Amino acid sequence: MSDSAAAGGIGRDAGDGTRAVRAGLPEPVKYEPTLPGPVFAAHFHLPGEATGPYKYGRDENPTWTHLENAIGELEAPGQDGVETLVFASGMAAISSVLFSQLRAGDAVVLPDDGYQVLPLVREQLTAFGIEVRTAPTGGDAQLDLLDGAKLLWMETPSNPGLDVCDVRRLAEAAHARGALVAVDNTLASPLGQRPLELGADFSVASGTKQLTGHGDVLLGYVAGTDASAMASVRRWRKVVGAIPGPMEAWLAHRSIATLQLRVDRQNATALTLAKALRERADVTGLRYPGLPDDPSYKIASQQMRRYGCVVSFTLPTRTRAERFLDALRLVDDATSFGGVRSTAERRGRWGGDAVPEGFVRLSVGAEDPEDLVADVLRALDESAR
Repeated sequence: MSDSAAAGGIGRDAGDGTRAVRAGLPEPVKYEPTLPGPVFAAHFHLPGEATGPYKYGRDENPTWTHLENAIGELEAPGQDGVETLVFASGMAAISSVLFSQLRAGDAVVLPDDGYQVLPLVREQLTAFGIEVRTAPTGGDAQLDLLDGAKLLWMETPSNPGLDVCDVRRLAEAAHARGALVAVDNTLASPLGQRPLELGADFSVASGTKQLTGHGDVLLGYVAGTDASAMASVRRWRKVVGAIPGPMEAWLAHRSIATLQLRVDRQNATALTLAKALRERADVTGLRYPGLPDDPSYKIASQQMRRYGCVVSFTLPTRTRAERFLDALRLVDDATSFGGVRSTAERRGRWGGDAVPEGFVRLSVGAEDPEDLVADVLRALDESAR
């Protein structure tokens, strides 16, 4: 683990709240702030040989370093040899792994029910001469496509369907066939799931979502254990310049301090809401991995420490779903998820997900549980009239 972990006073057995509050803090310096402000610099003083840690703003920045240390301490506490790199967005992070590791003639296994931009990624991979194989997340269906693959990409829980796959089982099978393994950990967050501990080579996520949690930062990151593979990811970031601004990196680090508080509140409320929706006859296809009768519950309980803040369900028609969203008072009709303010949307409006017209993805925020559940149930009643 990095020196900052020791400086922040984080023991290997520290709780998630302690870890989130202390993660990535530099060694204390008298009269200096606990978390230094953002460093705005395109270049640094560099006399003589270029051997120092900070040379040019596209390559490194002290504000990124603090944030990368913090994320690494959350993704792999106490684990040596883990490197973390931050990016301008979740898609920049995803692209960095895929395009740095794959070459023409390689094969990659992707989920066919993942984030809606993945089909665009698939088109680009195919254009570069890379074979793309796809299978659903549920049932560990990607197992059947691993022979000869260079990289297995999992998204668990999947977005927006909330299916879960067995990361450890798939990672062991992929490694036995010589493939690298990446897991999109966006929906779970590092406090919900630690893919590197489950055998993945890369844990990739959009920090735009629950990690930062306020809907005001675009960010992505890659954490990895394979030094050579991570060197390629770092080179890709340098070549394409997919770097975060120092202000975004600082805001992200500041926001991580409340991650455990937000996650625990949001997860508990999401389960309460899911239980309430389960009693509604007009709600079908309800999914939340924390419900004991959810198809993903068994595997999720084995590998997840928290089940996430997203609940998905289907209303009878597109019109009904739109009336429901219009009737909500405490839930914003917006895309993305993981923020302190609850959001919901009719996911089919984007056209990239294989979901019914009345499918709703609802992200639970930090509102009082009683208020949020009452608002959702009232909106369902009003939209049924």
